[in-house]
Amino acid sequence: MSQQGGNFWGGFLLGSVVGGAVGGVIGALAASRLSPAEASKPEGSKEVKSVKKRPLKTVPADQSMEVARRGLEDKIAQLNDAIDDVRQQLGSVNGTVKEPERDRTIVPEP
Repeated sequence: MSQQGGNFWGGFLLGSVVGGAVGGVIGALAASRLSPAEASKPEGSKEVKSVKKRPLKTVPADQSMEVARRGLEDKIAQLNDAIDDVRQQLGSVNGTVKEPERDRTIVPEP
């Protein structure tokens, strides 16, 4: 038993030393391939590229809320259709086919 523990720690130590040496060599090779401009930059700094930003269109809040609401309603309808299709497919796999039940509630327009 004590001999297995010694083998473990010896292997662990050898692996650590070899891994450190291999990592050091790879790091040195990677650092030698950097251009002098990249090597002289501090580690935490990042170069900021200028990006042209186009001005945002100003839309009245009422219209943008209405457009967003309609878009969400369309996505919900698409998701409901997809769910119904999957239920039908899974039902036919299991041998039971049911008519999909849909919530037919009417949402009043604000």
